[in-house]
Amino acid sequence: MVNEEEIRKLLKLSQQFAYTSIQMHEAIGRKAGMAGTDHKYLGFLLQRGKMTAGELSKITGLTTGAVTSLIDRCEKKKLVKRQPDIYDRRKIIIIPDIKKITKLLIPLYEDFRSSTEKMFATFSPEDLQVLERYFSNAMEIANRKIETINQKK
Repeated sequence: MVNEEEIRKLLKLSQQFAYTSIQMHEAIGRKAGMAGTDHKYLGFLLQRGKMTAGELSKITGLTTGAVTSLIDRCEKKKLVKRQPDIYDRRKIIIIPDIKKITKLLIPLYEDFRSSTEKMFATFSPEDLQVLERYFSNAMEIANRKIETINQKK
């Protein structure tokens, strides 16, 4: 059985990891010439492809105004473009320029990704299963928190 001191130690370490991750992404964003974590929001477009500003707002949790500003900044850098929806002229589809985005961001993450892969290679298969369970469960907890907060709006 894990004692309370060990749990507090892991919670603190998890919090420090989250803060360090934020700092790293802020630094990468600055190096890419972007505001804050704009490059992370581009990740949603890379993963899911074109979408409306409303869809991006829902996925990211940003207000529609903040998403509009994000799109403006990314469009200025020619990383995305706006295109009218052919079925509903009131809607604008945000189209990511996958080649430009990956050309900009992949070099900034290569060493981090490589180092992380090397680190994972040092773990046993059992350790990797524990890590997988941790990340999956931690994301589930975070997603439940997001849902709870969003329901209270």
